[in-house]
Amino acid sequence: MNRRKFLGQSARGLMGISAAAFAGDLARISAFAQTGGDYKALVCIFLYGGNDGDNTFIPRSTAAYNKYAAIRGSVAIPQANILPLTPLNSTGGVDFGFNPAMPELQNLFTQGKASVVTNVGPLVRPITKADYQANRNLPLSLFSHLDQQVAWMTAKPQDTMAGTGWGGRLADSINSLNPSPQVSMAISTSGTNNFMASNLVFQYPVSPFSGSLAFNGVTYGGTEGPSPAFTGLVDQAHPGLLETEYGKVQRRAIDADRAVRSALQGVTLNTVFPNSFLGAQLRTVAKLIAARTTLGFRRQIFFCGYGGFDTHGDQATEQPPLLQQLSQGMNAFYNATVELNVASNVTAFTMSDFGRSRFNGRGTDHGWGSHHLVVGGGVNGKRIFGQFPDQTLGSNDDSGDGRWIPTTASDQYASTMALWFGLQQNNLSGVLPNIANFPTSNLGFML
Repeated sequence: MNRRKFLGQSARGLMGISAAAFAGDLARISAFAQTGGDYKALVCIFLYGGNDGDNTFIPRSTAAYNKYAAIRGSVAIPQANILPLTPLNSTGGVDFGFNPAMPELQNLFTQGKASVVTNVGPLVRPITKADYQANRNLPLSLFSHLDQQVAWMTAKPQDTMAGTGWGGRLADSINSLNPSPQVSMAISTSGTNNFMASNLVFQYPVSPFSGSLAFNGVTYGGTEGPSPAFTGLVDQAHPGLLETEYGKVQRRAIDADRAVRSALQGVTLNTVFPNSFLGAQLRTVAKLIAARTTLGFRRQIFFCGYGGFDTHGDQATEQPPLLQQLSQGMNAFYNATVELNVASNVTAFTMSDFGRSRFNGRGTDHGWGSHHLVVGGGVNGKRIFGQFPDQTLGSNDDSGDGRWIPTTASDQYASTMALWFGLQQNNLSGVLPNIANFPTSNLGFML
């Protein structure tokens, strides 16, 4: 963990909200009880480094393609290699397609199990190019990796030390739908993160390969779990607040390890996952979903992530294998949800630091708005949502050097999924504080 990340997480942990706010949230929770015994899960896949969305989702029509190619230089995907998409909705006469490394996602789109949301990014409120040039209502520290990761994960783009994430606040608001959870409903296969930071629901990191994170070096006699001597130290009374809280964290970890180990015993999947880091993470998520009843869940939120998308250099060879990993991983995960008979109840979606700029001679630099993918049986699939930017340098959509000004806020992207997940409209502002600044909270990409 680097110094900046440590300081950020430490500050986040110290920041909270008032008891009155807690009471207000708890008073509203009963509104969710009407959903009964259904199950839903959200799976965030974070592409660390800033995925080049313009080389992920690409115009194929000649006039639009020529604009794209003019600013992409040698990293432009040849027009003939773009995998064609045939959406059900109108795209203004422009044809689009996927990067050639993404045939599995092309197939999911064709099946109606995937959609694209275009030119999405952190915003405080809708802005124009004139607003950008006058520095009005802008997110802080645009084009910065860490700050824009925080903006995407927290939905607080003017607070780079935000205390909670929108995934964590969503978990806090809806956790009462889980009547007897054995572990946290917020599970990460990629370490602790700002997205799941919360006030009530602890995020639970698990191994991307085995699921449970067991204690090492404190077992006794070959038995599962830590020895009685170790647990005795954990559970004994401690004189200080720090020691007491440390003991609680250790006890929570011991109990969670046992619960997950027990729940995953006998869980098997026939679906074959790719041999990749993301594939391993999504396989673990699928197994945890398979154990949802044993673990006591009706709602779950998962976080996966992998990096390498900061393609300033040799983008032509760096990005395609990363997109291949994404395409194969999301496809296998969707197939696993079909196997588990929960395809319509599980939605996987991408987020990333930002899009990228024009060609810099070898790759692309930090940008702003980008294009994102949503996959699942509950997706209003085979459609393209949002307003695709005019990819002309100097256009009204260009903040400079091909860094697109988002026309869809990441808040709207998040709120559309939060509403599908079960959050009520009148509770959206508690999860997404700026959502009232935008004309709609439901973009229509969820059924």
